[in-house]
Amino acid sequence: MNGSKYLIEGPVPPGYLTDLAAGRPEKTSSGAQSIFLGKVRDDKVDEKTVSGIEYSAYQEMVEPVVQSIKDELFKKYSDLSDVQIIHSTGLVKCGEISLAVMVTSGHRKQSFAALAECVELIKEKLPVWKKELFSDGTSRWIE
Repeated sequence: MNGSKYLIEGPVPPGYLTDLAAGRPEKTSSGAQSIFLGKVRDDKVDEKTVSGIEYSAYQEMVEPVVQSIKDELFKKYSDLSDVQIIHSTGLVKCGEISLAVMVTSGHRKQSFAALAECVELIKEKLPVWKKELFSDGTSRWIE
């Protein structure tokens, strides 16, 4: 981890959320766990191919922003019991996971809805910036 419980240096390991999901067997009132894994794509931009993304974050602000996202979701979705968020910093190559979100609730409908909203709130509010790296050695910052 990166000094924050929500940031990890490099790509999110593929088994990270599987371990999280399996880690609380005593919690039997939750029947739904929805997972989103965001991966870096090999997009084409101006005839150039993305080879990876370098993420940087305002680490001191990540935790309060994630907490406010969680608070907002827990107010809106009464069936929610847990929200887990992990975002990469540093280099993540195409095909690797840069964002992992798991939402746990009693039933699937609230789990699906809360997951979709959570991902949008992360994209909108989380102080993480992306620099696309191209296979020709050039790069650009993304808004």
